[in-house]
Amino acid sequence: MGSPLEREAELVALTDRLRSALLGRGSAVAVSGEAGAGKSTLVLAACQAAASLGGSKGSRTLRVLRGGCDPLATARPLGPFRDLFAHLPALSGQVLLSEVCEAVFAELREVPTLLVVEDLHWVDAASVEVLRFLVRRCEAMPCVVVVTYRDEIDINHPARPLIGDFAVLEPLLSLRLPPLSPAGVAALLEGTGLDAAEVHALTGGNPFFTAEVAKAPDLPLPETVRDAVLARTTDMAPHDFEVLQLAAAAPDRVDDRLLPALGVDLPTLRRLQASGLLTRNDRGLLFRHELARLAVESTIPAGGLSRLHARLLDALERTGPGDAAVLTHHAVAAADAPRAARYAEQAGYDATRAGAHAEAAAFFQIALSHYQGSTHRRAVLLTQLAFEQYMINKLDLAIASITATFPLWDELGDAAGLSSAHERCAVYEYYSAHRARAEQLAERAVRLVDDGSEGQSPAYAAARLTRAYLAFQRSEYALSAACSDDGLRIGHASGIDALVVRAGIVRAATDLAHGEADAREELLGQIERARATGLEELASTGYTNLSYLDVDQRRLSMAESVLEESLALTVERDIPICNHWQTAVRSRLRMLEGRWDAALEDADACLRRPGMAVAQLWPTIVEGLVLLRRQGSDEGRLDEAWQLAQSLDEPLRRLPVLAALAERTWLTGIPDARVGKAAEGAWVSGDRSTTWVTGDLALWLRRIGLTVSVEAESLPEPYRLTFAGRPQEAATWWRRANATYDEAMAWSDSDDPDLKVRGIERLDLLGATATADRLRRDLREQGVEQVPQRPRASTRANPAGLTNRQLDVARLVARGFTNAEIAARLFISAKTADHHVSAVLAKLGMPNRRAVVVRAGELGLA
Repeated sequence: MGSPLEREAELVALTDRLRSALLGRGSAVAVSGEAGAGKSTLVLAACQAAASLGGSKGSRTLRVLRGGCDPLATARPLGPFRDLFAHLPALSGQVLLSEVCEAVFAELREVPTLLVVEDLHWVDAASVEVLRFLVRRCEAMPCVVVVTYRDEIDINHPARPLIGDFAVLEPLLSLRLPPLSPAGVAALLEGTGLDAAEVHALTGGNPFFTAEVAKAPDLPLPETVRDAVLARTTDMAPHDFEVLQLAAAAPDRVDDRLLPALGVDLPTLRRLQASGLLTRNDRGLLFRHELARLAVESTIPAGGLSRLHARLLDALERTGPGDAAVLTHHAVAAADAPRAARYAEQAGYDATRAGAHAEAAAFFQIALSHYQGSTHRRAVLLTQLAFEQYMINKLDLAIASITATFPLWDELGDAAGLSSAHERCAVYEYYSAHRARAEQLAERAVRLVDDGSEGQSPAYAAARLTRAYLAFQRSEYALSAACSDDGLRIGHASGIDALVVRAGIVRAATDLAHGEADAREELLGQIERARATGLEELASTGYTNLSYLDVDQRRLSMAESVLEESLALTVERDIPICNHWQTAVRSRLRMLEGRWDAALEDADACLRRPGMAVAQLWPTIVEGLVLLRRQGSDEGRLDEAWQLAQSLDEPLRRLPVLAALAERTWLTGIPDARVGKAAEGAWVSGDRSTTWVTGDLALWLRRIGLTVSVEAESLPEPYRLTFAGRPQEAATWWRRANATYDEAMAWSDSDDPDLKVRGIERLDLLGATATADRLRRDLREQGVEQVPQRPRASTRANPAGLTNRQLDVARLVARGFTNAEIAARLFISAKTADHHVSAVLAKLGMPNRRAVVVRAGELGLA
C-alpha cells in the first residue's frame, strides 16, 4: 500500500495508533489543513491500513466506520452518527443526547474500530458533544477516532470546544497537513511535461489543485481550482452536464432512490463516473471533492439553481419520508416558502427532542423567516425560538424573540399568551443582569391574568413563580414563599406537573436559604422528580440553586457531589446556560477549598463565554481575589464585580463584593468609601438567607478596624467563634469544612504570635504570597523576631496548583484506588493515570500515594 505524497509521517502516526487499538489502547487524531490539502486521501490510506492490519488466524481485525458532515445550510443534528450507527435504538425516534453518547461508546468498546468523521467545519453542535464524549474516553476503548476539518474554524464555531480538547488532552493528537513542497509538486507532475516550479507557484502546493492540473497537461494552465475542474467537462454532453449540475445542488448526496425519479439512467451514471468527478458510496451519488462540487455549482445560471433544488425536493417527497433538515435545505434553496416553513418547523422540533438546541434555534429561525400563516402560530414559533436561544445562552436574541410576540398576543386578545411571554422575558432579562426590568415584566405578567378569583389560571401560577424566583434571589422570603405556594396550589389543582415541580424547587430553595432543616432533602427530591418527568431544564435549575446554597453555606463536600452530577447533566442534555452558571459556582467552590488554579480555570471558562451576565459575578470575584492574595493587586476585577452586583441589587451578590473590597483595603491599606458605608450598616441585610455573606463582610470589617451593626450571635458558627475571641476553634471549624484560606486567616486573627505564624505557613502553602507578606509585616511591627521567611517556590508544595483533572485523580488516590482503577474510572490509560498521579504527588508535596490516603482529610480530599 502506498502512502499519500509527502504524508508518510502522518500515515505512520495513524498506523501506530491503529495497532494500539488492536491491543485495546484507543486514541484520537484530528487532521486539519486547507481545502484540497489531502485530508480525505490520508484518511483513505488509513482505512486501507486498518484493513491490512491483523487478519491472521486468531488475531483481531479493525472495523472501519467512515462518515462525514454535510454542507447543508443548517446541519442535521447527529448527522454523521445517524448514518454510521443507524442500527442503534438510541439514534431512532425521539433521541436524547446522553443516550446517544452512551450507546455509541458502548458500541465502540465492543469491537476494535477506526471511526472517521470528516469535515467538522460543517458539524452540528450535538455531534460535537458526542465526539467530545468519545475522545475524552478514547483510552478506554479499542478505537481510533479520526476527525478532519479545514483551517476555517473560528472561536464561535460549534467544533471549537472539540478542537480545544485536542490541544490540551494528552492522548489526543493533532496533525496539520502543509502544502506540497516544490519537490512534491514535481513528483506529482512526473511524466506530464509541465514545469514544476511554475505549477507550484500557481497552486501554492495545494495537492488537489496540483492533481487537477496534472490530469490535463495538454491544456493551458488554469488560473484557479475552478478552471482546472471545469476543464474536465468541456467535452461532456449537455444532458450529462445538467445531471452533474443537479448533483452539485445536493451538497450531501443524491440518494440512490432519487435517481429514477430524477430521470437519471444507468448509461448516464457510467459516463459521469468516467469523468472522475463523481463517485458512489453506500449513501448514494456524490462528488469526489467539495471543491469539484462548488466548481460545477458555480456554472448553474441565475435562476437555475432554485429549479434544481425544487426537482430534488419533489423527488425526495415522492420517495417517502425524508430527513426534515435535508428537506428544509432544498425548500429554502428552491424559494418555496410554505414548504421551507413546514419542514424547518419539523426539523426544529426534531432537534429539540435530540437535545440539539443550537440547530433547533437555527431551524425555528428559518421557519419564521418563511412563515406566512396565522398570527397565533407565528407567536408560538417565536416563543419556541426564544426558548432555544435561552438554552444556548443567547439571551439578547431570546429577549428580542420573545418581545416580538408581545404585539402578536395583544392583537389576538390572548391575555394568557401575553402573560406567559412577559414571564419568560422576565427570566431572560434577569439572567442578563437586568433585575429592575425583570421585576417589571414579572409584575406585568401577574396583572395580565389576575382575575381576582381564588383559583386563578396556570398562566397566573407561572407568573407568580417567576416573581417567587426573583424574590428568592433578592432574599425576600415572605414574598417568595407566598408566590411559590400559589404556584404549587394551582399546579396541583390543574394537574400540571411542570408547575408543581417548579413551585416545589423554588419553595425548597427559599427554605434552604433560610436554614430550614429539611429543605435540602426536599429540594433534592424535587430535582429528582423533575428528571423523572423529563423536565431537564427545571432539574438543572434546581441543581444550580442547590449547589450555590451549598457553597454559600459552606457545605463544600456536598457541593462537590452536586456539581459532579449536575455539570454532567448540563452536558448530556445540552443546556449551556445552566452549565455556565454551575461552572461559575464551581469556581467559587474551588477558591474556598484553596484550589486556586482550578478556580481560575473555571473562572476563565465562564468569563470567556458570552451570554449569562449573572454567571459572570463570582468568576470575576474569584479572579480578583486570587490575584489580590497572590500578588497584592486585583487589577480592577473587584471594581468590575461591584458594577455587576449593583445592577443585580441583591444582598447575596452585593455583600460578597463588599467583603472582597474590604479584604483589598486590609491588604493594600487604601481606603474605599464603599467599605466605609458598609461599616455604617448601609447595605447589611438582617435576612436569615444572608448570614454567611454578612458574617464574611463583618469579619473583614473587623480586620480593618471597623465595626458593623450586626449581632454576632446571629452569624454562623465560625464567625461567632472568631468574634467571641476563640480563633483556634474557628480555625478548626474551617479546616473541617475544607475552607483552607479561611482557616489560615482564622489562625492569623489570634493574638498569639505562634498561631499567627501557623496562619502564615498555611498561606504560604496556598501561594497567597501577598497575604502572607502582609501578616509578616504585622508580626515584625509587633516586635516578633522569629518571623518565617517566604519559602522558595522550588521547595514549596503547591496544593492550590491542582487543575480540575488533577483534583479528580487526587480524590481517587485518597480513596486508595490503584493506577489501573483510576484509569478505568476516568477512561484513561494506566500510563496517563501514572503521569497524573506523579504530578499530583509533586504538587501536594507528598512522598507517596499512601501519604495522600493518610492525610486525605487534611488535604481536603476525603
